[in-house]
Amino acid sequence: MKKALEGIRILDLSHVWFGPFCTLLLDEMGAEVIKIEPPWGDRTRMFAPLHNRESPTFQVLNLGKKGMTLNLKDPKGVQIFKELVEISDVVVENFSPGTMEKLGLSYEEVKKVKPDVIYASLSGFGQTGPYSPRPSYFSIAEAISGQAYLAGRGAGPDAPPRGSPVAYGDLGPALFAAFSIVTALYFRDKTGIGQWVDVSQADTMLALTASPVANYTVTGMTEEEREKKYPRMRGPGVGGFLKASDGWVAVLAGGGASMDAIAKLLNMKEVTREAFQEWVSQRTANEICGIMAKLDVPVAPVLKPEDVVKNEQFIARDMFVEVEHPTLGKVKVVNFPVKFSESPGRVYGPAPALGQHNEEILTKLLHYKPEEIEQLRKEGVIT
Repeated sequence: MKKALEGIRILDLSHVWFGPFCTLLLDEMGAEVIKIEPPWGDRTRMFAPLHNRESPTFQVLNLGKKGMTLNLKDPKGVQIFKELVEISDVVVENFSPGTMEKLGLSYEEVKKVKPDVIYASLSGFGQTGPYSPRPSYFSIAEAISGQAYLAGRGAGPDAPPRGSPVAYGDLGPALFAAFSIVTALYFRDKTGIGQWVDVSQADTMLALTASPVANYTVTGMTEEEREKKYPRMRGPGVGGFLKASDGWVAVLAGGGASMDAIAKLLNMKEVTREAFQEWVSQRTANEICGIMAKLDVPVAPVLKPEDVVKNEQFIARDMFVEVEHPTLGKVKVVNFPVKFSESPGRVYGPAPALGQHNEEILTKLLHYKPEEIEQLRKEGVIT
């Protein structure tokens, strides 16, 4: 089958989570992604826990990409990057605003080399506004967008702000970035015009907070005022996370047919959360899930990562694949999650070693001679 993004080449200058997850998705949809790192490597390579000197985080964020090292503080490194731009479609970077200008690789400079380039700048606060120069990470985006406050209130009115467990302030914005890059490519296909795509973590996390924001802008009530006036909006019925005899389950029975089915099961006219919790506590998670599923009540076990990889639903959906890594051996990783009937996405291989594809890229794409490559290595332009 054909790859949806086959023929698209992406130069990936990004690091940590935000940018690499964006380009990972594009790679799994068939684009050729060249991950360009400084000679000392992306610091994500050292994210704990290290196993055989490899970081699981780096591995899963860079699956299938080609690896190249390039010292962009050296004029020769900048020249090589521009040569790659000429034969590529997309540039992705997530440096602090102003960094690419200092390197001589701003959008305006890159556009001179490739007029129809799609140039995606991913940053904490975007390229404009008073906060633009500030550094940022996922928790900063979650804080300023209201997400951390709302997550904390979910645990109780006096609970402190709470961050996400898996860097949602990076991963959510990365989805917007990937979607926006593909949209820009489609626009270019129709018009021949490239463009600068400015993706802000704070803006995109705010977009995910649109409903709570509207609760305030439409009603004029704060979260505290709204919860006092409409207390049942915090959780109608008996939904939530409930403790079973051997773990936890999530049940969402907010009313209607679901509550009628549970009332009949418990032989009660009106089911309270306390009564349902008592029923749940006497049964295993599997028993509860089986019973609720038969009643057509939304339910799932609360799984740990070691349980997730054994789950029959995910296995049936081919959500795990094995890749062969040169030092880690066979590694099970999460597959591309969306199913396409004609152009399926998938994991194409392990993450690259540092500078693994230097010679391949320089010889096959840019036609450098072996002695020229060796000289670049001696000068510290590549590893």
